[in-house]
Amino acid sequence: MTAHTPTLLVVEDDAIVRMLIVDVLEELEYKVLEADGSEQALDILKNQDQHIDLMMTDVGLPVMDGRELANEARKLHPSLPILFASGYAENIDVPEGMHLIGKPFSIDQLRDKVKGILDNS
Repeated sequence: MTAHTPTLLVVEDDAIVRMLIVDVLEELEYKVLEADGSEQALDILKNQDQHIDLMMTDVGLPVMDGRELANEARKLHPSLPILFASGYAENIDVPEGMHLIGKPFSIDQLRDKVKGILDNS
């Protein structure tokens, strides 16, 4: 039996930040899908053939912010764990079943946060 490799969807409009997050998560041996914003993320979420174990999204996205995206994602995948990343972490009220990591975060913080969410989901 092969272990299931968790698939993470990273939604971040800043290409450099997104690349760094994806690099870290791939080094941790997660399968990572990338979206540069809400529309691209929703296209991935609507693909019924694509299983996603965790969505990590920036809160401050253009067009539809991370919270609105999370609400839409939950309509499609009601039990999807969601991790918000924000430079204003202390000002954010996170809905039940969703998590928050403050920017800037270290590689260790990101690893521990993602592992903790996946272990408990």
